[in-house]
Order: sequence, then structure tokens, then C-alpha cells
Amino acid sequence: MPHRILIVDDDLHIREVIRVALKKAGMNVVEARDGKEALVRFSNDRPDLIVLDIGMPEFDGLDVCREIRKSSDVPILFLSARDEEIDRVLGLEIGGDDYVTKPFSPRELVARVNVILRRLTPRPGAPEPGALTKGQLSVDAEQHVATFAGMPLHLTAIEFGILRTFLTRPMAVFNREQIMSAAYQLNIQVSDRTIDSHIRNIRAKLAAVNCDSVIETVHGVGFKLGRCEP
Repeated sequence: MPHRILIVDDDLHIREVIRVALKKAGMNVVEARDGKEALVRFSNDRPDLIVLDIGMPEFDGLDVCREIRKSSDVPILFLSARDEEIDRVLGLEIGGDDYVTKPFSPRELVARVNVILRRLTPRPGAPEPGALTKGQLSVDAEQHVATFAGMPLHLTAIEFGILRTFLTRPMAVFNREQIMSAAYQLNIQVSDRTIDSHIRNIRAKLAAVNCDSVIETVHGVGFKLGRCEP
């Protein structure tokens, strides 16, 4: 069944460009012109992923993301202008999976959408291994479930991929380039700040279930798994 994508942007031309690109890629599309309409569409249409503009008047993309994250971990790909770096980082901190900067290549946007969706749906013929565990931390790629001490972790698709990457080699130290490659694939480049935002989000969600020592910083190198115990 084709994936359903919700496009949210107050610019009709941008919505048309994205709609055409996603439909050519075999996806179904629904649209919203502003933040308030986006929440209605999200509730009624239950999309598999949201392409969400940050810079909308009144109820902007950050507001929409905060509201959706109260009840759902649906993947969110932000659209942002070049001069909105602070907003892009904030968007990742409050639960966005990735961002594309305007003006953008429709081909790149589709590639990033596919990367995120692939994290949710293992490829036929290439099943993911079952649960990976260390201490009280467990990540099951087949069921897309992560838990710590039996308590669920509500991770975005990219956060899930990063945590699973650590568990595939629990003794290794990963630099940002390795984390980026494992999480995004397709040679898509993102900034170090983007990776750091995802790591910060994962740490915050682990802290919420009484663990603040799973991901350790190795200064000058990268990150590694630490104690996976309460």
C-alpha cells in the first residue's frame, strides 16, 4: 500500500512541486495550507509522514510539531529557509526527524522521505535482525520497539536508527560521520549540529525513564554506549 504523506506549507507553488515529486515516487498525498488545517488533516487522514514548513504565519511548523508530539511519533520532515538555522535546530530538538532547506531539490526531498520511511518498514527479502540488547536497553527493529527496563521509548524514526546503530556494536565508539551514514543512508549530508540534536533527544527520552548514562561522549571522537542500567 502506498505511503500517505501530508504536505503542510502556506505556499501553493511549493505544495505543488512536492506533490508532483511524491506522486511520481508512488506516494499518496494530502495537503494543508496552514498549521491549524494541518492538525485537522493529521487527525483525519493519519499520514505516514509529514512534510512541514516551519515559517508559516500564526500557528507555525514548530507549534504543529509540538502539538503532534503530544500523541504521535509520526515522522516529520521540516522545510526551512536558509536563515532559519535556529528554528531548524529547535525543530529537531522538539521531535523532528530531518529538515530540507529552501530552495530545495525535489529529488533530494523524495530521497530524504524515503530514508525516513525505510526506517519504519524493513525491505522485503532483507529482514532486520530481532531484538538487540545491552543491559536494560532493548531495540527490536522488526517490531520497531525500543524499551529501557521494560518501559517504552517513544523515538522518532531517525532516533530509533541511531540507537539501534549503537547496539549493533555495543563496545564501539562512533564518530558523527558514522552515525550520519547509518541513520540517513543514500549519502545524504546533514550537519554535526543535527546529529548532536538527535543524540540530545535520545538522552532526554532515556532520562525520562530514569536512565541518564546510556550514551556517553568521547571527547574529540564521538559517542559510545555507556551503562545501560537504571
